[in-house]
Amino acid sequence: MTEDAGRTGRPTLAVVGATGAVGTVMLQILSQHADIWGEIRLIASPRSAGRKLAVRGEEVEVVALTEEAFDGVDVAMFDVPDEVSARWAPIAAAKGTIVVDNSGAFRMDPEVPLVVPEVNPHAVRLRRRGIIANPNCTTLSMIVALGALHAEFGLRDLVVSSYQAVSGAGREGVETLRRQVSLVAGTQLGTHPGDVRRAVGDDTGPFPEPVALNVVPWAGSLREDGWSSEEMKVRDESRKILGLPELPVAVTCVRVPVVTTHSLTVHARFEGEVTVDKAREILATAPGVVLFDNPEAGEFPTPADAVGTDPTWVGRVRRALDDPTALELFVCGDNLRKGSALNTAQIAELVAGELGAS
Repeated sequence: MTEDAGRTGRPTLAVVGATGAVGTVMLQILSQHADIWGEIRLIASPRSAGRKLAVRGEEVEVVALTEEAFDGVDVAMFDVPDEVSARWAPIAAAKGTIVVDNSGAFRMDPEVPLVVPEVNPHAVRLRRRGIIANPNCTTLSMIVALGALHAEFGLRDLVVSSYQAVSGAGREGVETLRRQVSLVAGTQLGTHPGDVRRAVGDDTGPFPEPVALNVVPWAGSLREDGWSSEEMKVRDESRKILGLPELPVAVTCVRVPVVTTHSLTVHARFEGEVTVDKAREILATAPGVVLFDNPEAGEFPTPADAVGTDPTWVGRVRRALDDPTALELFVCGDNLRKGSALNTAQIAELVAGELGAS
């Protein structure tokens, strides 16, 4: 740890991208969690330098992203675009800072662990580049529940459909949905071909189609053979986190008119026969999971209930009708909390514990 950390007994933390949407949630989480950090340094682009943000009940001035900003920093959480992380994370790591990166820049690097603390906490020590990666928000919305089931039953293949909130596309996504909702509210739109599109016009923001009164079967950018980048992330990241490099995974990602919290339907096939009772027992006791599953009483997870909370919510737990080795689930997870900021903070806390023990 740094000299400053040695004096306080606690490591120094930097939050890079502190003024962004995920950074804002990160500061809330740091203020809510046990205070294990010494100094918390807030770093952002030069245009944000000088702003003051509240963390742990104190106003902290934001400093510009420079090489010197990492002097004395033990752990840095990066909540910035891929290209910014790709440039600056190795610079920070070269100065001895352990980087926890929330971008997609390093997730599939074989020398960078991809960590979910409830599933593979041991992987934080395998950071040959001094960088630890945080998974994509869609993967994180399901992987804690899936990891618990895999540990008991042994996952054999996976079919997933996502229902992704617009905040996954950043502030522009949220602003686009709110703008479109205001245009269609109080109308009879949605009853004739093209009427929603005509009302919305060409301003679809980061989405290829209108998202109000609609669902859009696309998230991310185009990859080979018609797959999207979001779909490939869920496939590749699930394999890496679970340590199943050959796991068959099929994913369809869909954008829905929800502000925050991703949902997914999951069809998971295991090595042997499974029972709903055992699956419920596992999910009810798994860290980071809430089992909310009583369809008779109309109780199952929805984004409106899960938003702003930390766990993965799981419901509609059923055994597949035609396969005694498969389970069907519906899961919800706040894509800005566990899906981004919370998992990053949990990884950093694991590292802090390691530093404190060294």
